[in-house]
Amino acid sequence: MNLEASSENLYNNADSFAMAFDAAWKDCDIGKNKNIKIDEKIEIAFEKIKNHPFLISNPIQSKNVALFRIKLLGLS
Repeated sequence: MNLEASSENLYNNADSFAMAFDAAWKDCDIGKNKNIKIDEKIEIAFEKIKNHPFLISNPIQSKNVALFRIKLLGLS
């Protein structure tokens, strides 16, 4: 699934990235593989939104936002 194709507006800011990341995270179907590490799942989610402007220009901050969202929303 190309989540970027379904998103009308992608902005180079953390809010836009957080919304895209949340959708990509939910779309990561790890199903049978319960042993996958959070970092690996983040990379899978990032691959789904690899052309997001915030991820491209701020890869370290993007990882921090992703980890914050995971903790905030209890996504792990």
